[in-house]
This record gives sequence, C-alpha cells and structure tokens, in this order.
Amino acid sequence: MYYPEPIEHLITNLTKLPGIGRKTATRLAFFLLNANRDYVLELSKSLADIKDRIRLCSTCFNLTEKDPCEICTDEKREKDILCVVEEPSHMMVIESSYPNHYRFHILHGVINPLEGIGPDDIRLNELKERIKKEQIREIIIATNPNIEGNTTAHYISEILKGYNIRITRIAFGIPIGGDIVYTDPQTIKSSLDNRKDL
Repeated sequence: MYYPEPIEHLITNLTKLPGIGRKTATRLAFFLLNANRDYVLELSKSLADIKDRIRLCSTCFNLTEKDPCEICTDEKREKDILCVVEEPSHMMVIESSYPNHYRFHILHGVINPLEGIGPDDIRLNELKERIKKEQIREIIIATNPNIEGNTTAHYISEILKGYNIRITRIAFGIPIGGDIVYTDPQTIKSSLDNRKDL
C-alpha cells in the first residue's frame, strides 16, 4: 500500500536510518503526522542544526560547535596523556566514567581490510603529529576488544615504537556485578591476562 507522496517520501527517508525498516518508518511517519506542528518544526530545526553547526575539532576530531573543542582547551586535564578512541560516542563513555581527566584523539574508525578501511583512512597521521607537537608521554589505546579494535591497537603500537612514549591498552574483563558462569571464554581469558596484584 502506498500513501500520498509527502508521507511516502518521509517513510522512504526514515528507512535510510540505521535499524529502521518500512514498518517502523511508517509508524514514525504517522506519529509525526499527528504530532503538534511546533514539535515537528523543532525536530526539523534540530536536524538542520547538526548539519549547520556541528563540525570536527581540528585537534582531537571530537564533534563540537567551537574549534578547538572544550575538552582540548580545558587546562585542568592531563597535558601529556592522550586517550585514543574509535568514535566520539566512545569518548563520551570514557568521559562520563572519568570526567575532566584525559584529553582524547578520535580515530573515526578502525582498520578493517574487509570493509576497505586501511590505516590512511583513519586519523593516525594526525595522531603522530600530535605526539610530536604536544610532547605526549603516554598513549592509552581504548579501541573495542574485537578483531578490528585489536588490529588497530596493534598497528598503533607498531607505528609508535620509535617514539619515546608509554603505550598502554585499556584492560578488558568481567564487568562489575557480572557472574563468571555467564561470561564467555574470551572475556575470562582477558580477565586472567589482565589480572592485578591485591
């Protein structure tokens, strides 16, 4: 069944969002059709704002309204440590757990040969430039503990071997409140490999 052209056009555009199929898109389209006009206008303005006002910080590549971003200009943060993450959302998770502590470098991806993403497609050259320019003494690699994240972490450690800096990787293991019985073998192995003295 096809709806009038404006509704059909909205449904088509909504299906382009990740995880939204035609059924969900249709439900959302009718929600918007029946919603208060002010809400719909505010929603459309917020969509335009993210395209018009948000850009990448020229230092860390975070999403920001001003350049450099607030994190890069925060004088209270560790100046000689960089936490390297895959995406801005990953930085936000670390920042919410450990606020106002680290400065970041956001790669905007990971090395993934199957997807055609190589080292030159993520912000590794910029990372090397920052290390030289900012006199960094430690890099904390906080990529995901999957094949692509581990490949990227290994590659970073290899290309930075000639630099006189400490390279660390965040530990992975059993989450707080987790149950060993329900934990997968790889996580158990990681927990044992990254154990600490008491």
